[in-house]
Amino acid sequence: MLCGVSTSEPQAGGRAAVRLLQGYVWHPQGADIELEHYLPHELDLTSGTADDQEAAHVLWDGVTPPFAFFENGEPTASQAFYQFTVLRVYGERPSNDALHDDAAAASQLLGPLLDGTPDGFGWQLWEDLRDL
Repeated sequence: MLCGVSTSEPQAGGRAAVRLLQGYVWHPQGADIELEHYLPHELDLTSGTADDQEAAHVLWDGVTPPFAFFENGEPTASQAFYQFTVLRVYGERPSNDALHDDAAAASQLLGPLLDGTPDGFGWQLWEDLRDL
């Protein structure tokens, strides 16, 4: 049985898993690129939140390209695509302002790492802030 989940009214007193960033990363299929060499599986977002919070988790899973062509007309079929998510588990769901601050911190930490990837590596990420 499937149940609806409200993103505006989480369950009282329970832990909350919240997406901070969502999107895609990709690279040419023939490239010998292991994402673990460039991206961590956890991010320490200790600034501005309680000390007992867990680190943010960085997840990626291979997917079929979600669109057929890039904006420049290049087909996406020649690329290895990954669904990319940064999530964090909280004791209680913080305010949207606090979640935005955590998403911005995650973006700040990931920016230099993504910029350090090899030529041909691309990404499209955005803030999400929905409960999982």
